[in-house]
Amino acid sequence: MPTLVIANKLYSSWSLRPWLLMKQFGIAFDEILIPLDQPDTKARVLEHSPAGKVPILIDGDITVWESIAIMEHVGDAYGVQVWPADIEARAMARSIAAEMHAGFQALRSACPMNLGKRFAAKDRGEAVSRDVARFSEIVSQARERFGAGGPFLFGAFSAADAMYAPLVTRLDTYSIAVDEATQAYLDAVLSLPVFREWRSAALKESWIVDADEVDEDPIEVYRQAA
Repeated sequence: MPTLVIANKLYSSWSLRPWLLMKQFGIAFDEILIPLDQPDTKARVLEHSPAGKVPILIDGDITVWESIAIMEHVGDAYGVQVWPADIEARAMARSIAAEMHAGFQALRSACPMNLGKRFAAKDRGEAVSRDVARFSEIVSQARERFGAGGPFLFGAFSAADAMYAPLVTRLDTYSIAVDEATQAYLDAVLSLPVFREWRSAALKESWIVDADEVDEDPIEVYRQAA
């Protein structure tokens, strides 16, 4: 059985991606959770990968790091179709996954992933608005061209949806308004049983990562831990 090394479920957007995909595709795995911002965090992560970052997949003698690489390995090793079958859809899915990996910096910086709180809607700046508009454009184009087979970007759930799941949580927890089609996509991701499983575990965590706690009062606090 493979082992997935992740960080705090409340905050770790990169960890969420392969975890969500493997759960959604029914790939059984063991889990090692290494809390962020602890004195031994770096040393513990380095025990599993020289890159020093999570997530990390350990699959027998194979170690894979970086979310997209992990998801592609899962497809290769376990015979699951992590990308759309149609070649045009697959090309777009890979392109937008890579765009997510490298882009949306304004939204990611202004709105760190934090599943434990909801914040009031407010103007978060022009750069964030541009990122939100680009995301809505991606959703619209993918759904219109390839989304007939289900509620996700390319119909069925794929690695592209796993890559955008943390962005989905940000739009939700920071009360960022989106158009109707984009909201329907957000709802599809947030209602996934496997996402709810992740979120339920996240809300029981006790660790605080100051860098991912924005300096504003929440309108709701979901965290169950003391």
